Amino acid sequence: MTWVDTLDINSLSKYLRDRLPDLEDDIQAEKFAGGQSNPTFLLTSGARKLVLRRKPPGKLLKSAHAVDREFRVLNALSMTEVPVAKPLLLCEDDNVIGSMFFVMSFEDGVVYWDPALPELPREDRRLVYSAMTRTLATLHSVDVDTVGLGDFGRKGGYFDRQFYRWEKQYRAAQTSDYDSVERLIAWLGGNLPEDDGQVGLIHGDYRIDNAIFHRDRYEVRALLDWELSTLGHPTADLAYFCMSLRLPGSELVSGVGMLDREELGVPSEEEIIRDYCGCRGIDGVSDWTFALALSFFRYSSIAQGIYSRALAGNASNRNALNVIKAVEPICRLALETLDIDA
Repeated sequence: MTWVDTLDINSLSKYLRDRLPDLEDDIQAEKFAGGQSNPTFLLTSGARKLVLRRKPPGKLLKSAHAVDREFRVLNALSMTEVPVAKPLLLCEDDNVIGSMFFVMSFEDGVVYWDPALPELPREDRRLVYSAMTRTLATLHSVDVDTVGLGDFGRKGGYFDRQFYRWEKQYRAAQTSDYDSVERLIAWLGGNLPEDDGQVGLIHGDYRIDNAIFHRDRYEVRALLDWELSTLGHPTADLAYFCMSLRLPGSELVSGVGMLDREELGVPSEEEIIRDYCGCRGIDGVSDWTFALALSFFRYSSIAQGIYSRALAGNASNRNALNVIKAVEPICRLALETLDIDA
C-alpha cells in the first residue's frame, strides 16, 4: 500500500467532526478500486456514508487534478436537473491529509464498468445508452450564466485550446516516441476547425463507467468525475462518449469496437447522435470528425499521464504501469478512423 492509498484518519476525523457535527466518532475510510486520477474514498460513520475525493500527492501537471473545480461544478449543478452527488465541503488546507480534498454524498446505485454491458439482457442495453444520451443532452442544455458558471472556462476557440492543451500534457508526460502519435498530432494541428460559437458546460470524461445508475430503473442517479469539466463545444463530449463504440475491449481499454453491436443491442453512433439531437432540439452536430480524432488523442494523452505518474509513484490505480501499452494502439485506431495510413 502506497501513500496515495491511505488517509490520515485521525486528522481527517477531527476536521470532519468539527464541520459535519452529525458524524459519529468512529470514521472509517476505504479506497475505491476504480479510478486512475484523483484517489477516491468511501467514508463510513455509523450508518452514514460519504465520499472523499482528494488531489494525489507529489508533483503534478499544471491545472491537473483540480478537485476544487469539481466541487464548484457539483455545487452549480445541484440546482439543475443534471444528476450529481451533493457537495458537502471543500478543504483547501494541505495540512489535514496532505492534499486538497472535498466530501460529497454517497449515491447508492449501479456502475456499469464495461460498455458492452454483459450483465444486462440484450433488450435493456439500449436503455442504458439512451439514459446516458438524455443526461448528456440535459447537461449541455444548462444555462451556464444562470448557475454561476459563466466564467468556468473561456468561451470560444475550444477545439484549438484543447488540442494545444493535450499536446502540451502529452509532451510533459512523454516517455517514448511513437510514430502514430506524432502523425495524429500533425493531422489535428493541420485540421483545426473554425469556431462556430457553440458553448456549453462540458463534462470532459463522459463514459458509462462515470455514471451511477438507479438500482431499480435505467436512469442516471449521479454523474461522477468532473475533473476535466469546463466550458466548451458540446460535440467534444458526445464524440468522447461515442469513442467507446470504436475502441476494442481489452484489459486496458473499454470498448465494443471488436463486437457485433447490433447483436449486443448497443445503439450505433448514428443512433446516439440522432437521439442526442432530438433531446436537445437541434438539427445536427458540427466538427464530428475532428472531435472524434481529438477524443482518441486525449485518451492517449491521459494514459501517458497515468503512466508517468505511476513511474513517479503517484498513480492511484495499481494497473497504472500497464496503461502505456494503450497509447500507440489508440492513436493507430484514430488514424484508421481518419482513413490515414497508420
